[in-house]
Amino acid sequence: MVDDVFKALADPTRRRILDELAERDGQSLFEICARLATRHGLGLSRQAISQHLAVLEAAGLVQTRRQGRYKFHDLNTEPLERVMTRWLRPDAPEGTS
Repeated sequence: MVDDVFKALADPTRRRILDELAERDGQSLFEICARLATRHGLGLSRQAISQHLAVLEAAGLVQTRRQGRYKFHDLNTEPLERVMTRWLRPDAPEGTS
């Protein structure tokens, strides 16, 4: 799991996606694409952004939920907290932050 988190964070586009979700959770793919284009000048296709989101979801950093025919993406900081606790508080019991 730690490897997946670091792999996900290694890409600047994925970090920008996380920044956007940290600012406003619950965005659709269309909203994320629009924000990346207007705020960061990233003209990536919806498919490319969707692939980045899949990597983030596999790492546990993004959770999705369906509402009707829409899929919304939410930031999940728990994997980051686990990674940081591993080195910052090595004596902490597993699963606490």
